[in-house]
Parts: sequence; structure tokens; C-alpha cells
Amino acid sequence: MPLIIGVPRETFAGETRVATVPEVVQKLIKQGYAVAVESGAGNLSNISDDEYRAAGAEVVSTADVWAKSDIVFKVRGPNAEEVGLLKQGGTLVSYIWPAQNPELMQQLAAKKATVLAMDSVPRISRAQKMDALSSQANIAGYRAVIEAANAFGRFFTGQITAAGKVPPAKVFVIGAGVAGLAAIGTAANLGAIVRANDTRKEVADQIISMGGEFVPVDYEEDGAGTGGYAKVMSEGYQKAQLEVFAQQAKEVDIIITTALIPGKPAPKLITADMVKSMKAGSVIVDLAAEQGGNCELTVPGEVAVVHGVTIVGYKDLPCRLAKTASTLYATNLFRLSEDLIKTKSVDPAGEGAAAINMNFEDEVVRGTTVINQGEVSWPPPPPKLSAAPAAAPKAAAPAAASHGHGPSTTVSSPARVATMFAVATVLFGLIGYGAPSAFLGHLTVFVLGCFIGYMVVWNVTPALHTPLMSVTNSISSIIVIGALVQVAPPLADGVTRPELLIKVMAAVAIALTAINMFGGFAVTRRMLDMFRKN
Repeated sequence: MPLIIGVPRETFAGETRVATVPEVVQKLIKQGYAVAVESGAGNLSNISDDEYRAAGAEVVSTADVWAKSDIVFKVRGPNAEEVGLLKQGGTLVSYIWPAQNPELMQQLAAKKATVLAMDSVPRISRAQKMDALSSQANIAGYRAVIEAANAFGRFFTGQITAAGKVPPAKVFVIGAGVAGLAAIGTAANLGAIVRANDTRKEVADQIISMGGEFVPVDYEEDGAGTGGYAKVMSEGYQKAQLEVFAQQAKEVDIIITTALIPGKPAPKLITADMVKSMKAGSVIVDLAAEQGGNCELTVPGEVAVVHGVTIVGYKDLPCRLAKTASTLYATNLFRLSEDLIKTKSVDPAGEGAAAINMNFEDEVVRGTTVINQGEVSWPPPPPKLSAAPAAAPKAAAPAAASHGHGPSTTVSSPARVATMFAVATVLFGLIGYGAPSAFLGHLTVFVLGCFIGYMVVWNVTPALHTPLMSVTNSISSIIVIGALVQVAPPLADGVTRPELLIKVMAAVAIALTAINMFGGFAVTRRMLDMFRKN
């Protein structure tokens, strides 16, 4: 018999998502699983029981979904009652947050369960398709801007009408992870002036690419930690950072905070004094509310108005787009099941999976598994590939001057360049002294051609083109100029006209390079049309 994946209804207060959707049910069945869904599990995501049945799932009662299931797919971690319903030795896949829930970990270990935590998926390239934290953070960042727009008393975009002028809203985003970048892109698309800050310097280009302006902190320290997360910064950096935030609070209309550090409470980045300094009618959306909030005045789960500033502390932003959030989360689970199914045991009759063997040599499976058959396996070893940038090598100290211990072999860069020029000058002088005048003229043209060619081709800045296309278009331009010289008539008497073959080859070169150049611009236009709004 195939393994049965069970999808119970979420019981956590305010949770509207469901762990799978009909589209994913069909994919799971094609993989060889059977799917049992608790009746009413998808109601809050606008998915009916009939839709699940049409996709091939069995709709069952609460007791049956836990009793029948070999693997349970959930969104929120189970409560004590649900842990009791879980099969002895069963498998659970859901959010667990093992660092924050040691009691839940012990309860699940006592059931001899195998538990895969979707919040522990390694942040490596191969696991991006299973990264539920990112897929849900993307939704939260988008929804944060929508909530801010709802609470804000003005347009995001600026307008000039006969009735008057409306300035654009100014939005400041703290933290440029997945949620932060989603918020930056959404606010920019709505027409706001967007600024953003992050402790990781490498995300500055990402902020700009999403339509924002990077606001740096005048303090030399990089906040990139392991696995692509931010790390705790020094006191000096934190002080400089708060000064920047205090200045931004006075200028902007909306602040969206997304700063979180794994395993630690959310850092307090917006103080009560900053809130007091904001203009009346301003809005703060605190995406870190569930972990205590980045703002000192955030009330987790509620909307508070303090000093005329609306502080949105919702803990369920992805749940406010329930169907989309459920679909993305279900896809993450399906991708994880694909990795698990590679190691499943199939019965001799070929009727389906009999068991799943946890392959701890697979970095994704090992990192995601927090309990293996009742044995706590969390925390996992660090991933082999880290998203954190490699530390820059320290500059080599200049060699000390020689004091009877042998000559120094270190030569400064300016000295090296001067030496090369001196050697080149002597070499060209010797060549010029003995070479015929015709050769000297050709050599001069060759050297100048190499220099100009380098400057024209390799120094082209890619604007709308890719770097490769910029270089090929530059080379094509040079070819066209050379071919035109060959095709053109002589400028003065006595200059030999090109032979017919040379003219034909030059004409062919012009045609081919023209096709390449105009084709490059046509491709660029098509690429730009992909991002143009209708």
C-alpha cells in the first residue's frame, strides 16, 4: 500500500492556511502517495472538500486523518492534543521552531516520531524550492505594504491635479531579506519614494534593483552571518545605526521593519522617541511582531495608535493572503517530498512506498530533520555551502627594509609600473634605431590600435545590454568601420582600389555585423517589454 499523507485542519487561532491544495494533491498522487484531507481543512483558504475529492484526495474526519496518516503535513506545529493523535513512530512535516519549543520537541521525541521542520530548511541554493520561510516572507513583505497603504491617509504615488498637488509617500524599509525586498518592490511599484537599510553590505545592489535607495550606516562592519542571515552587530554599529534610523523617522511617512536574528528576540530598532518624532498620520508595520517586534511600542497581534502614529503589529500577514500562501507552502512541501521519495522503499509488487529512509547524507534532509525516530537531531551541522560572503583576505604587510638579512623582494605598484614603462621605452628605442621607417609606421598603428581597441571594447559599460552583448556590439562596430573603409572609393589619386573579392568580403562583413547589432537591440527591446506594465 502507498504511504498516506494526511493534512489536518489547522487549529491555531487565526491560522487560515492549509498544508496542501488540490493542484499539489494531484502531484503527490502521481508520486505514489495517497492523500487524506480532514474535512473543512481548506475552508479558510477558500478551498472546498469537493475540490480535494476532485483532485483525488480522500476527505476524512479529524480522528481518521491522524490515525491513517504515515506522514502528516501541517503549517503550525502541533499542540499537545495533536501530538497525542500522531501515530507512534509517524512522520510530521511542519513549522516547529525547535529552539523556541523545547517542550514540543520532547513530546514528539517521546512518540518516536520523525520530524522535519520547515523552518530549518538549509539556506543553500539547492534547497530554495523548499524554503518555506522565504516563500511566506515574500507574501508578508507584500502584505505589509498593503496594510500600510490601508492605514496611511494619502496616495503612495505623487499626483498633480487641478484640485492640488499630492506628494509621494516616503517609505523606509529596515532589513532587506526576502520580506524587505518584497516590500521595497511593492512600495516602489505603487509610486512611493523608497529607502532601505540592511547590515549586510552585499544587499545594497539588490535594494537598488528593486527600486529603492540604499541608506548606509557610517560605520565599518559587515552584518552578514552564516546561511545568509544577519548577525548581532557591535555596540558601536548599533549606536550609529539608531542615529540613522532616528533621522529617517523624522523624514519618512511609513516604516516597515523586518529585522530578525535566528534564535534570538527581534532587535529593538525603533525607539519610543523615534515614534514621537514621526509626523502625525505616519505608519509603522512591524513584521517582527511575533518575535517581540522591532519597535518598542509594538503590540503583537494588534494595531496601536501612539503619538498619532499607527503601529501595525499583525502576526499573521501571510494568513491574510491565505490561498496564495497555502499554494506556495504546499509547493515547498511537495518539493521536499520529492527529495524524500528518492530514498523510499518500494514493495516487491510495485504498489507504492512502504517506508521512507531518512538519508542523512543528503544535506537538505539532514538540515531539515530535527527528530529522527525519536532521537533529537537538532541542531544540524553547519551547511557545507554558506550564503555568507567569504572574508576578504587581509592585505599583506609591506616587506621590511633589508638590514643585512637579504634584499627585499617587495616592489610597490607605482614603482613596478614605472619600471615597465622604462623597459618598454628602451625596447621601442632599440627597435626604432635599427628598423626601417615603414615598419615603424606600421608598429605605431598596431600599438595605437591595440590601445584604442581595448578602451573601446572592454571599457563599454553595460546599460540596457548584458556585458557580453556590449562587447560584441563594440567589436561589430569596429568591423563595420573597417569594412566601410574597404568598400569606399579611394580618397586620392594613386591609392589602389580594393580588389573585387575584398569588396565582396567587406560587404558581407557589413551585412553580418548589421544583423548582429540590430538583432541585439531587438532582443533587448523584447527583454524590456517583459517587464513593462500594460
